[in-house]
Amino acid sequence: MGDRFQKYEDDFHHRNRGRKPWRKSSDGESNSAPKHKKFTNFRNRKGNRSRERHGPAGNSASGSGDTGGRIRAPPHLKGREIGLFYARLNRAKKEAQGDDGGKGKKKKEEEKMEGGVTISLDRQKEQEIRSMLRALPDHLGSSADLNQAGPSSSRTVASQYGHLPDSRFKRSFLLNLTETIDKKIERLLKKHSVLEQNPSVDKKLKETLVHKKENSRVYQKMYECRKKLPSFKMQESILNLINNNQVVVISGETGCGKTTQVAQFILDDYILQGKGSLCRILCTQPRRISATSVAERVASERDEGIGTLSVGYQIRLEKAVAPKQGSILYCTTGILLEWMQSDPSLTDTSHIILDEIHERDTVSDFIITLLKDILPKRPDLKLILMSATLNADHFSRYFNSCPSINIPGFTFPVEEFYLEDVIELLNFRFPPAKKNKQGSKEFVEFVLPYVRTLEKQKKYSRGTLDSLRNPESEEINFDLMSTLISYICQEKPDGAILVFVPGWEQITKLNTNLTSNKYFQSNRFIIIPLHSLMPTSVQKSVFERPPQGVRKIILATNIAETSITIDDVVYVVDCGKIKMKNYDIKDNIQTLKPEWVSLANAKQRRGRAGRVRPGICYHLFSKGREMSLESYPLPEMLRSRLDEVIIKIKMLQLGKAGPFLNKVLNPPDPLAVDHSLELLRLMNVLDQSENLTPLGYNLGKLPVDPQTGKMLLMGALFSCVDPVCSVAASLSFKDAFMIPLGKEKEVDRIRLQLSNGSKSDHLLTGNVLMQWEDEVARGRGGQFCWKNYLSQNTLTMLRDMKKQFVHHLHDMKFLQSSNPRAPASNVNSNNTSLIKAIICAGLYPNVAFLRKSMKKGNFNMKKITTPQDGRVVLHPKSVNDKEVNFPSPFLVYHLKLKSASITLHDTTMVYPLPLLFFGESLRFYVEGGREKVAVGKHFHVRCAQSIAYIVMDLRERMERLLEYRASHPDIIPWDNRKDPHTTLLKAIVELITYEDAGVVLQDYSDSDSDSDVVVVESISDDD
Repeated sequence: MGDRFQKYEDDFHHRNRGRKPWRKSSDGESNSAPKHKKFTNFRNRKGNRSRERHGPAGNSASGSGDTGGRIRAPPHLKGREIGLFYARLNRAKKEAQGDDGGKGKKKKEEEKMEGGVTISLDRQKEQEIRSMLRALPDHLGSSADLNQAGPSSSRTVASQYGHLPDSRFKRSFLLNLTETIDKKIERLLKKHSVLEQNPSVDKKLKETLVHKKENSRVYQKMYECRKKLPSFKMQESILNLINNNQVVVISGETGCGKTTQVAQFILDDYILQGKGSLCRILCTQPRRISATSVAERVASERDEGIGTLSVGYQIRLEKAVAPKQGSILYCTTGILLEWMQSDPSLTDTSHIILDEIHERDTVSDFIITLLKDILPKRPDLKLILMSATLNADHFSRYFNSCPSINIPGFTFPVEEFYLEDVIELLNFRFPPAKKNKQGSKEFVEFVLPYVRTLEKQKKYSRGTLDSLRNPESEEINFDLMSTLISYICQEKPDGAILVFVPGWEQITKLNTNLTSNKYFQSNRFIIIPLHSLMPTSVQKSVFERPPQGVRKIILATNIAETSITIDDVVYVVDCGKIKMKNYDIKDNIQTLKPEWVSLANAKQRRGRAGRVRPGICYHLFSKGREMSLESYPLPEMLRSRLDEVIIKIKMLQLGKAGPFLNKVLNPPDPLAVDHSLELLRLMNVLDQSENLTPLGYNLGKLPVDPQTGKMLLMGALFSCVDPVCSVAASLSFKDAFMIPLGKEKEVDRIRLQLSNGSKSDHLLTGNVLMQWEDEVARGRGGQFCWKNYLSQNTLTMLRDMKKQFVHHLHDMKFLQSSNPRAPASNVNSNNTSLIKAIICAGLYPNVAFLRKSMKKGNFNMKKITTPQDGRVVLHPKSVNDKEVNFPSPFLVYHLKLKSASITLHDTTMVYPLPLLFFGESLRFYVEGGREKVAVGKHFHVRCAQSIAYIVMDLRERMERLLEYRASHPDIIPWDNRKDPHTTLLKAIVELITYEDAGVVLQDYSDSDSDSDVVVVESISDDD
């Protein structure tokens, strides 16, 4: 196989069949490019790369004399057969790479991403930078040699940072490195006692409760409603179980009342016993909207204002907290984890209720593991785990078979139909299966045997059975869905129809399918898409009941499964698919693909039809497929990266990441732990001993992922706080743009227009936030949002998040003002080049390389690769997907997801110097007579030795400064010309800005030209 592939590789020079060969000069350079190839801002170096791959022209292994050097399909092949021939050719290439013991993959991973990028300075600018360097002291920040700060197994942790002068930060940092969580809890319990009884508070709480029971009509009316709930009938049993055990599991379906009632049972029991001051209940919810809405509901049931007497809530950026003694506080799981970071003993808490734990989000699983270790040290602390019925026993076993109790649900009966029933009912037929399509493993092992069983029962027609055998029956079919919806509208009584599909793409296609049908083109139907991208006003319209005789049809993702209840839904159409974010551990990449729902998802979807009256659920998958479904979704910790989790482990002083994560309910793969540790070491968040660095300790205090946190710290250091915090807020929340159905292209046009040619999704969202703030100040905020398809609620949240970030940086002493727009914090906020560089500093090593960019008809064609994945594509929503001209081939990205292809989300084009300053270690070398600098293994730029040493010197000094500032948070005095820190940062800003502003487009020349500022070229590779 290897020999055969070698022949293919030697002959395989050009991508398209019949392409004319390029003329080569004697040294392999291209003399002319094909006229149909229109490359923009990249000089094509194809001839040189072709020579590197295949040797001199004319030396192909085949010796066929074909000037193109490419193997041709035999002349007798026609049409599809030619495509199959080249498919087999590519397969042979892949197999050969697999047969060489993995060398092919290794070669790919070590591939250079160079493309002829050259960095040069004119002599005057070079002398200016050198003068600034000469003015700097040999050591920045401390008289001691900061290079001694690195970890070493032969020294204690304290001695590793002995060069740092004593400070409050240093004492706190070293305590974090040397103290364990057990010692911290012991220390805190000695210093702070747990809740102490207060007779006067007990008396007041009891009098207030008794008075409401006897005199408040609102309370009495609400109390009668509460008594009808299934949970109320089990009040005594629930209280006995909690009072006699430290840990209990309470399971119950939606509507049983466990979320609103259990906390009230506990509080009222304490108050009526005259010990209300000893009760403070924390009840967590996985979502912000749940925490606030449940708190408001409970407060209204107790006839009191939220946050005034006994009920409050706290979520990110918002709180209404009641007094600590004798109260219930609803909060998100993230808020609880934040509190535990400062006080893991939870001294002011008597009961913790973890609600909706069956959803298995990462933070809930983390808290459960943490509490299991803390409970023995707080024997008076009670833990109540509340879950759906499906997997309640799993949690009970984890806590040493603790007792559990089940509360029956309250829903109306729902009639269920499966795919076989729907096909029979509609006499529907699927298109023929594609040739050689066999179906999935589960289809063969579950569905086909089930069809044979149905055949014996003779319950369904031959046409139905044949359709079930067709693998196409497992795909989402919009004709089937629209036909079913039409049948319901014509044959079934009034009632809203809720249709579940995986994502926005499917919502759009189904909406188009329905609206193109004349039957639905009347005022007798209201079709409402329900997705997080939709405007809030549209989302709220799903709750409104339509006029008599009008049918409401809701096209929704899984947002409608648990988060909301639409009370007039009678019919549910479940496509059986859900878009799930997963983590491919082997390839170290997140994936986002439509997958089969779990039994828990299917059960939740069915239940949406039975909330107010008997309903019907149509599952568009067979009973055979249902047999293969998992019981419940994979825990989030098993399908996510663990970077943030590991930082939390370090901030909570829980020791090594691996041993702690092995204690989780469902431990993650050790390889996933290794991947995250590797990234955190690369970012200098952890040292080689897996201890936090000063930078990592600061990042752990910020409520964002480590990459966004690093961006925030760099923004403070370089004094461009407002734009960088705006970018960080957009990365931490969600896109502010709304996409009404049918307006996708218009929104794309507006996004491109608002990006102002920045070639950056990050600057787009950051600039939009700042523009909106300016328009709000002028009283035109709403008009600005309406004109540009923006969500005012989302922008308000982003603005508040930005303020929170600035408050954190101010509290950490990195800023002298908590105002995001303070002049001293924004000296360089108008420097777009610098802001892009800081985005690069935060997102590195997320770097992609643009090999070619061209316009072909109405399409923008790009070839983009990453060192880890090879070919990738930009998300269609990215402004860079619409751009063609790119002065630099480097793109940094926030998120990389694997679906049908590997897609980059939120990208920014950056010039080479940010990579050199903020990337991995640098290495200068000479290759083929050309001087180059390598950033890590993959990224290479051409750079004269004198320029390379300037950059390397600046970088080394900057790293010293970063460590010093991380351990000595302080303000950079940008107005002080004599301060060495300011001088260094100004030199870096000067160089980065000069590179961007001075870009010229010209051919690369081997001669050293003083006029060459930055030359950016790209080699065009064969696919």
